[in-house]
Amino acid sequence: MSGRDGSLTGGVDRTTEPTQIRRVGTVVLLAHAILGWALCGAIMGVAMSRTSVKRALWIHAIGAPIVFGLLSLLYFMVFSFTSPLVTAVTFVGVVIAMDVGVVAPFIEKSYAMFRSPLGTWIPFGLILVTTYVVGLVSATP
Repeated sequence: MSGRDGSLTGGVDRTTEPTQIRRVGTVVLLAHAILGWALCGAIMGVAMSRTSVKRALWIHAIGAPIVFGLLSLLYFMVFSFTSPLVTAVTFVGVVIAMDVGVVAPFIEKSYAMFRSPLGTWIPFGLILVTTYVVGLVSATP
């Protein structure tokens, strides 16, 4: 597996069918996004069990872009199947979808979390910007 300049990217030979490469690229991208969401959930869960809700939200708001920054760096250095913008939008889209589809209805049992800028919107924005910037910086020769 090599990065940008090798004959292999993400373990897929570039002579492989384009459809198969897209499929593998999609799986790799979504796996990174889901891993980031899970790590952010772990940060929030541990923080909520150890401190106040307000502090936990701050810890999460700081931790989310760090987690996604590191995952983005890994993704762009090893795989880089998509552009920085597509990657950033996908990462934040997966996080929002998982929060809407899993966290709010099953864990929080309420959608009130989306009224909290610190609880959702600020981390979403930071994930988007961090992923995009990491992608731009890692693409620079």
